[in-house]
Amino acid sequence: MSYGSHPDQVAEVTVPDGASGPLPLVVLLHGGVWREPHDRVHIRPLAAALATTGLLVANTEYRRVGGAGGWPQTFEDVALATDTVPDLIESAGLAQVDRGAIALVGHSAGGHLALWATVRHLTAPHAPGHRSTPLPVAGVVPLAGVVALGSLQRTGPDADSVERLMGGDPLTVPDRYAAGDPTLLGAPPCRTVLVHGTQDEAVPVETARHYAATHARVELVELASTGHFEVIDPTSAAWPAVLGAVRAALGATTPQ
Repeated sequence: MSYGSHPDQVAEVTVPDGASGPLPLVVLLHGGVWREPHDRVHIRPLAAALATTGLLVANTEYRRVGGAGGWPQTFEDVALATDTVPDLIESAGLAQVDRGAIALVGHSAGGHLALWATVRHLTAPHAPGHRSTPLPVAGVVPLAGVVALGSLQRTGPDADSVERLMGGDPLTVPDRYAAGDPTLLGAPPCRTVLVHGTQDEAVPVETARHYAATHARVELVELASTGHFEVIDPTSAAWPAVLGAVRAALGATTPQ
């Protein structure tokens, strides 16, 4: 399903078998350090697994660094997708969306984008993707998410990826970081559940701990002996906690 005119402005929508009536919706954003070689394909197993639990899933693509993305295009795509995908699903006759049960779920770089999408109303009016009102979603779940661009830019193994995304470092383009780094914008108005492995070497768990400690309404589910990719693997031991966090963000339960 297209949400824009560019080939990367698409979402793969999975409707659960036997579904009827309004369905909870997960807008899924893949990771891959925001770079062109990494697309929505690698997160399809997670999308399929979520759909088997009765959730409507939109595995959403966006323009990426090395292709047509980067600042501001990547952010503009995520803003456009999160603003329009629920309406587009219904207008295409794919399913009816439960408007009170929409969650954004993102892995790694996609976790950054999902979290950012929920605080776009806190950006300056001229900033890419700005909204005048909060995004109407029930919750957001960053899985091993990059919740602080500045922290990853300074210390992470993919520090150059942040600079490629933003077109510079925080000293040279501070306005971009002020508009695109969720940790600089404040807490989302929706339920926020971070899921992070303690053995994550790509995105250190300390960034999630700091974010959760800074914002009283943010919950952190730490998974012992879990790395960066287990959180998107439905066959891993992390799957029950991931599903619990998603259901919590949708308002159905508490995170495990």
